[in-house]
Amino acid sequence: MTDAEILIEEVAAYLKPKDVEHVREALEYGEAAHLGQFRKSGEPYISHPIAVARILTPLHLDVQAIIAALLHDVIEDTDITMEQIAEKFGKPVAQLVDGLSKLDKIEFETREDAEAENFRKMLLAMARDVRVILIKLADRLHNMRTLGSMTAEKTERIARETMDVYAPIANRLGLNAIFQELDDLSFRYLHPNRYAVLTKALKVARGNRREVVGKILDAIRQRLTEQHIQADVQGREKHLHSIYRKMQTKSLAFSQVLDIYGFRVLVDDVASCYVALGALHGLYKPIPGKFKDYIAIPKANGYQSLHTTLFGPFGTPIEVQIRTHEMHKIADAGVASHWLYKTPDAPFNDLHKKTHQWLQSLLESLSQSGDSVEFLEHLKVDLFPDEVYVFTPKGKIMALPRGATAVDFAYNVHTDIGNRCVAAQVNFELVPLRTELSNGDRVEIITAPHAKPNPAWLSYVVTSKARSEIRHFLRTAHFSEAIQLGERLLNQALSSLGLKSWAADEASWNRFLKEIGVKSRDEVLADIGLGRRLNMVVARQLMRVGEEGGHEATSSGVVTIQGTEGMAVQFAKCCRPIPGDPIIGVIKSGQGLVVHTHDCPTLRKGRSGVDKWLDVAWDRNINRPFEVSVKLLVANQRGVLAKVAAAIAEAESNIENVNFTNEGDYTCLHFTLQVSNRLHLANVMRSLRKIPEVVRISRVKNLPT
Repeated sequence: MTDAEILIEEVAAYLKPKDVEHVREALEYGEAAHLGQFRKSGEPYISHPIAVARILTPLHLDVQAIIAALLHDVIEDTDITMEQIAEKFGKPVAQLVDGLSKLDKIEFETREDAEAENFRKMLLAMARDVRVILIKLADRLHNMRTLGSMTAEKTERIARETMDVYAPIANRLGLNAIFQELDDLSFRYLHPNRYAVLTKALKVARGNRREVVGKILDAIRQRLTEQHIQADVQGREKHLHSIYRKMQTKSLAFSQVLDIYGFRVLVDDVASCYVALGALHGLYKPIPGKFKDYIAIPKANGYQSLHTTLFGPFGTPIEVQIRTHEMHKIADAGVASHWLYKTPDAPFNDLHKKTHQWLQSLLESLSQSGDSVEFLEHLKVDLFPDEVYVFTPKGKIMALPRGATAVDFAYNVHTDIGNRCVAAQVNFELVPLRTELSNGDRVEIITAPHAKPNPAWLSYVVTSKARSEIRHFLRTAHFSEAIQLGERLLNQALSSLGLKSWAADEASWNRFLKEIGVKSRDEVLADIGLGRRLNMVVARQLMRVGEEGGHEATSSGVVTIQGTEGMAVQFAKCCRPIPGDPIIGVIKSGQGLVVHTHDCPTLRKGRSGVDKWLDVAWDRNINRPFEVSVKLLVANQRGVLAKVAAAIAEAESNIENVNFTNEGDYTCLHFTLQVSNRLHLANVMRSLRKIPEVVRISRVKNLPT
């Protein structure tokens, strides 16, 4: 029998005769379309779509999905169009095929951009119809099975992509068999020597441990029978890459990995799961801390089971999974169980609801990502398999990736909660926002109306939702603040040329925008604020295209610094200017306006480019803290640090950071303090000089940047 005949036989086992005929028509259509095309291995190309369709038949996918699998490459590799497929097989099939087709006709700057955009398109289609990813996973699985005919470079790239993205997606959707095979095949091609050595070692171990496994199986069956529990007990072997991962993470040799075999107990109902657990804990002692209840708290991919690890005979640890037959079906088929076991039972509905929520979160990060590569980064982050389960103040369970912080939790609750969070309580104790959450934590987020995301959060959040929402907020806020700064800088430049602010009329602006090829005035102002355009150059260009006239200046041309400009105005870290210091501004590309003190040593080294320097002055009504660096030389005596900290607090200043270096009988303390202005700083330093142990005190203005 040919592969095509076997496929027809397989679909006939569960599809209606009319649908089987449609599959036959698609098979003939695909054969004609790919006629004369061959794979790298030398086989006729049609063998690949047939193999993909055959991978899907055990999942009982419907006729539209099977036809789309047979035609998934015709748009890419032949002259057939999406419209022709729609006309022949219907619009749903055409949309599935289109979602699977790469964007080969669009030129990208790099291979990474092209790959990222392909994922972006595929996941958009997947959000509309999950069958797209099921077909794509089957396509990737067959490609991985036949990867040996590719070049070494392409083999490594495809295997890496499979391990990083496709295998985790299969795991996230609960497609256990596909996940394990993709994972092992990726491991085989990325680490061929390790794969070969482990495969050989596993065969030897399989023979050596057969007798032990048999005894354990018999003992488990006997104990369950004594407790009148009807159960199907199976032995299972861990897949190769999971064994290798355990060796890596725990620094073990293969001989030290004792639990390469596990056991599965399938019972009729949920109550029997817990009765069976008690029976097995009576047979072999459980290992503390190794019990997980995924029935009460299912995994994000819908997986439910009880996991326990026991001390078996000869001191061998035994991993046992206990679940119902229905749970086992979901554990094997995942989201595809909708087609494989059509039933109105709640677990299936819950699973598809969770899958839909995950896809919607992907769509949100997709819409907010700056580019496709950034989105692919979000996707990889989102595919971490390990999870922690935490509780909201109302007792709702929330699943987050391992390593998630209080900020991740806040964004998972709601975007507005994340954007306004200022602190967190974990188990009723105040903790920093960067605190990693653990299983069972009760988490409460404290918000403030005027709070906003901190760019530093990006260094420790792990969920794609938090990362994309923070970047979206910062990108939007930065643009808005840059527009406001750009407007002030342009006003200053126009004034210095003897024009009233905004002397250029609407017509002048329109001609200017058309000349430089920019869509809006805001873009030009943002570019000025971010240092991508010079305010003086734009002012002169506006003068040239507008009406010229001798207008008197109406402002001094000095930009006032209010301290509330946000990210568009930055205070230099090298000299840390504070109100009262003589200051000067410099425009830096991509950063906006950077304010330095007049005597900043770093500034003197690179003072060139007249148009980039701006006259700036402090606003009279500044009311916010500024950071300043202070160095103290103190005698090495007990309690001196406490005295210094108390003096700073009494002077109404706050310590932002402190570190020290020993210098013989003395210690050099480096403080970063928060002060309002130079007068406030003088008061703080006066208080510190009163401490007998303080030998010398000075402000530091030459810090490394």
